[in-house]
Amino acid sequence: MNTRLVDFAELYWSEYLGKIATAIEPLTDEQIWWRPNEASNSIGNLLAHLNGNLSQWVLQGLGGQPFERHRDAEFAAQGGATKAELLAGLRSTLTRCHEVVRKLKPHDLAKRHTIQKHETEGFSALFHVIEHMSYHTGQIVLLAKMQGAKVDFYPQHRGE
Repeated sequence: MNTRLVDFAELYWSEYLGKIATAIEPLTDEQIWWRPNEASNSIGNLLAHLNGNLSQWVLQGLGGQPFERHRDAEFAAQGGATKAELLAGLRSTLTRCHEVVRKLKPHDLAKRHTIQKHETEGFSALFHVIEHMSYHTGQIVLLAKMQGAKVDFYPQHRGE
């Protein structure tokens, strides 16, 4: 028996991945690594960061799978992986996250976990990664729009 939070995780992760894919589809690999300034991240950095965060919090933290993260490198990179590679990596990680959360029982989510030096229960960890992906999805969409991507996720609301 899944909890509603698990159902929401699967629903929103899929929605966020779709928005990310749509937003970055017209961009080049060079545009993926563009930063508006030195204090900001590129779309490439954010995609690598989401992959690392989901892997650490869900796959390792909730699923017990081995994972070695290099968080600083996620933000330091200024190129390397292509748009297709970054998106495929995130898609693969999310598929694995779906598999992990489908197996979680309410007692698994109530257990305490130490993830990224945070002591938290499973419910809180799962909520965190849903919210975290939402936050960075918005940043990715904004960065894509700043480079000319035309995205309209809610055409039904035009003219209201």
